[in-house]
This record gives sequence, structure tokens and C-alpha cells, in this order.
Amino acid sequence: MTVRTLGETAVGQTFGPVTVPVTRAALVAYAAASGDQNPIHQDEAFAKSVGLPDVIAHGMWTMGATSSVLADWLGDAGRVLQYGTRFTAMLVVPPEGTELEVSGTVKALDEEAGTAVVELTATAAGAKVLGRCQAVVRLG
Repeated sequence: MTVRTLGETAVGQTFGPVTVPVTRAALVAYAAASGDQNPIHQDEAFAKSVGLPDVIAHGMWTMGATSSVLADWLGDAGRVLQYGTRFTAMLVVPPEGTELEVSGTVKALDEEAGTAVVELTATAAGAKVLGRCQAVVRLG
């Protein structure tokens, strides 16, 4: 495993975009693991009956998938010290699935603390699904 270091990281540095496949099967598995069995995440007829365009991904699934891309870039998920976001749009998942596209930009470095602030962008079907998505990470 290669861990990102302070010396190889600079403000303005970017990574991605990384494409994450989103399938209904993944949502069913997430629902089973998380206990969130809300039918809007699994049942197309139900989702449409409550006014949604189709099944939608769990917000926390989307947040987790985005943070996984960050963890891969860092080389160690344990280096994520803080992570927060706002949910700005639904991630609609049609029967054939869709894709989440994730990228990141280093916004600030604190050399004394050995940390960086990383801004993440997550989009699906051309729409931003997470807003104000930032993490503070420890660099090796």
C-alpha cells in the first residue's frame, strides 16, 4: 500500500475523476448492511408512487462511495480525520444502473499538523449530488 505524503501533495493538486458504478443490487446490499430498508431505495413502483423519478441511492451510500475514492487516493482510510457534506440532489438509479463520478482537489495544507483539506466533487448524470463535501486528512 502506498500512502500519500505531505511532500508529494500540493495545494491545487487534483485526483480523479473516478467512476463508481451504482447498481440496484448494491443498494439492496447496503440496505441489508445498514438496516435502512426504506423502499424508495429498492422498489421502483413505490419510489414512483411517492413522486420520485425512480429508485434513489441512500445518501449515506453516496457519501460512503465518495469517501472510498478519497481513501484510495490517500492509500489508507484511517487517514481521514474529518469528513462532511450536504446532500444536494438525488442519485437516481434506473434499472440498468448509473455512475457516480468523484474527483478531489487539495484546498489547503497544514505542514505543522501534517494535514490537508480536500474538497470532493460527486456528480451523477451531470448533476452535483453532494455539496460542500470536504475532508481533513492526515498525510504520511
